Amino acid sequence: MSDSKTNMVAPPEGVVGEGFFATKLNDVVGLARANSLWPLPFATSCCGIEFMATMASHYDLARFGSERVSFSPRQADMLMVMGTISKKMAPILRQVYEQMSEPRWVIAVGACASSGGVFDTYSVLQGIDKVIPVDVYVPGCPPRPEQIVDGVMQLQELVKNESVRRRSSPEYKELLASYNL
Repeated sequence: MSDSKTNMVAPPEGVVGEGFFATKLNDVVGLARANSLWPLPFATSCCGIEFMATMASHYDLARFGSERVSFSPRQADMLMVMGTISKKMAPILRQVYEQMSEPRWVIAVGACASSGGVFDTYSVLQGIDKVIPVDVYVPGCPPRPEQIVDGVMQLQELVKNESVRRRSSPEYKELLASYNL
């Protein structure tokens, strides 16, 4: 029979004592935000079908804290852009992004959202990062559900390690100003 103390997970970095635990506010807020992302799917083509598979029972994105899919920008903090975005649709995508409250994050899912994909034409936006800032790119045409889950996990790591004050920093304000936001 093994000792129960050897099977326990070590606490995160901080001050531990009998009956208390202290850590940094940034770590607690980051952990809470990372494990409660509310996705807003902006799906226009085949990548949207892969996202549906990702939300279904076999892959179950809900295991990663993204249970509540929101279809209102005001109630979401993770914008998932999936599929081909035409230049006529770019202002609508930007408006959806602007309606989301801070903090907000963006995942570009698939080759079309990331770089225009195979559609190097006058009517297709060659990457959504031309109109809104992107945090994580998920490659593929279309990407497999495992890749989408990996992209969400990468975003969770980014969110978990992000400072609470990052959104107020001059660098972040300069980034938004470069997009005229």
